[in-house]
Formats: sequence, structure tokens, C-alpha cells
Amino acid sequence: MKAPAESSANKLQNGAIRRALLNWHRAHARDLPWRRTRDPYAVWVSEVMLQQTQVTTVVPYYERFLRAFPTIERLARSPFEKVAKQWSGLGYYRRARYLHSAARKVMKDFGGQFPPEYSLARQLPGVGHYTACAVLSIAYNQPLAVMDGNAARVMARLAALRGHLQQSRFRHAVEEMAQRLLSPREPGLFNQAIMELGQTVCLKGVPHCPICPVRAWCHAWSQGQPESYPQPRPRRPTEARHLATAVIRKGKRIVLTQGLDEGLLDDLWNFPAAFGSSPQEAFENLQNKLMKETLAAIHRRSPIATVQHRITYRLIYAEIYPATLRNGTRADALRWFALNELDDAPISQLTRKIAKVIQRTTNAPSQTWSRSGSAMRPLEPTPR
Repeated sequence: MKAPAESSANKLQNGAIRRALLNWHRAHARDLPWRRTRDPYAVWVSEVMLQQTQVTTVVPYYERFLRAFPTIERLARSPFEKVAKQWSGLGYYRRARYLHSAARKVMKDFGGQFPPEYSLARQLPGVGHYTACAVLSIAYNQPLAVMDGNAARVMARLAALRGHLQQSRFRHAVEEMAQRLLSPREPGLFNQAIMELGQTVCLKGVPHCPICPVRAWCHAWSQGQPESYPQPRPRRPTEARHLATAVIRKGKRIVLTQGLDEGLLDDLWNFPAAFGSSPQEAFENLQNKLMKETLAAIHRRSPIATVQHRITYRLIYAEIYPATLRNGTRADALRWFALNELDDAPISQLTRKIAKVIQRTTNAPSQTWSRSGSAMRPLEPTPR
């Protein structure tokens, strides 16, 4: 698993690989908005958004986010709810919280400039080794190699290295190899090139080896089995959870509260909800939660519909129950939202799905929302 030691021959080969990769990138790289700038703030925003999110998904969010917060100062001075509103739908909302907190620290401790030193960059909330190396290499031209899943796949195939990124020995080997290959003159461009190759040519499933610019030096290709490198990382088993959700509605307005349950989506507005291992347990947990917080009373024990949603390893079956507010409800615990204004609200994707169910009842005159519930049939079967 250990990458081979450097030698004169390897140096010459690494130089050839480096030139081939950079020439290919200059000719074939996609025109992405964050590649048109070396502003540390814009690069930083793109790197945070691109974590565990597809490039095509990120582009419109990135452009909209920078229109709303064109500078670190503007981001730092904005209330987080406004930041969450711009992030809504992108997922992994903790990234937005960290970005906002880090922007405030940059203004307070670093004069409004993303710190150009690795040790200082790592002091920012949410800035780990990868993000620090990416921003410093691209924005400040520092010779730091980056290692995401795409870059690791390219390195593993070039050297026919067994293992996956969750193994420390494998990670050390591919990081060492990437650092040796790194262009000392254009480290940022090289890092973008290696990731671009992994995203567009050296694909996880079926790599496009015939058009790969570094195929001549690829040991996995010469062995005839590039797709077997690297080894797949063990996946956490999917955990099915039931979520009882209370829908409190008045005309075309609904009540939402911050957070979902069990510490999930704390920065976003959601329907009052509680998890359980079964529909019955989730229902009882929701009843107890509502009683404790004096939020609402549920009308019936059977849901009007079920919505399916994934959050990381959780497969969530959200059962929807109509409810009404109790007297004495804390006003600061909830907020009324108009159904037709949810597109611009800082709400979770699960909330958007449930809201669509409610809008169907609003737009269908034959269906009613009363204490006896709706005549709607479940959207999806509930597992037992």
C-alpha cells in the first residue's frame, strides 16, 4: 500500500504526468464560476459548498450566495437566518453555520481576510485539512496538495494502491503521492486538474480510460482493471426511522418550529416532529413533545399521509398528523409561514415535501382539513 520512494526516474515520470495533466486541464476544464477568480473568500465558499455535493447542484447556489453576500464582511454582519435562507435546499446545513461563524472570526481576528497561513486557517470553524489546503493553494498559490475522493481515486489507480480513504495507511500513501506530483509553480491549478480528472474522466464506475491524459503511466489501466481501484469504503447500514409530524394550519398558513428532532436541522424551520422506531412510538413521542412545549393537540391517531426522505444514513418515513394550537403556546417557539412563500424561506427539504402534501389539500376543494383529518390516501406505504 505504501507509495514507492522518490527516485530520479520517478521525478522524470512525475514531471511528465504533471505536464500532461495541466495541459489537458487547460484544454478541457469545465468553465465553472469559482474558477474565474482567486479571491480567497469566493474560493472558500465554493469549497465549502462542494463538500459532498455535486458540481451541477452547487453552481446556482454559489452564484446566488455571492450575490447576497459578496464579501466576508457582508456575510459576517448578516443574521444567520438570512444565510440559512440562501443555503436552503443545498443540504448539510452545518456547513452554513460553520461558514457564518468562521466569517465572523475572520472579521474579528484576521482583519477581514482569509488567513494565508495553514495553522491560522485551521483555527476557523469548519475549516479542516482539505479546505485549508484547497483555499491556500488556489487563492494563495501555496504548494499544498488536496485530497478528496476524486483525487484519491486518480492516485490509487495511477499507482495501483489498494485500500480506501477511511484507512489511515491508504490516505497517507495517496497524500504523499499527490504532494510529490504537485506542480510547485501552479499548485492550485494542479489540484483543480486532478479533481477535474476524477470528476469527468477517471470515474468511479466506468472510467473513460481511452481519453485519459495520464493513461500511459496508470498501473491500474495496464493491469486491465482500473475500476477495482480504490476499494469501496464500508457503508454505514441504512437506518429506517419513523418521524411523526404535526401540521398546524390556518387557511394557507402553517406553523413551523426551529429544528427537527434528535439535534437534526437545528438551524432550519420544520414542522413540529419526533422520531421513533415505529409509527406508534414516533406518535407517542410527538404527543409528549407537544404536551411538554404546549404547542398543539393532535386530532387523530392515524396519519393522513406519509412522506419518504433521506438524511445521510437515515431513511425517514414522515407520518403527517393534523393538529391545532393550545392556549398559552409560547410565541417564540414557533412561527407562521405562508404556504406560497416557502420557496424563499430557510426550511428543510423534508419540510418542503410535507408542504407540497398540504398544498394539494389546499388546492383541492373536495378535500378538507378538519379534526377528523383529510381523506387523502398515503403517498407512500409505511413499512411495518
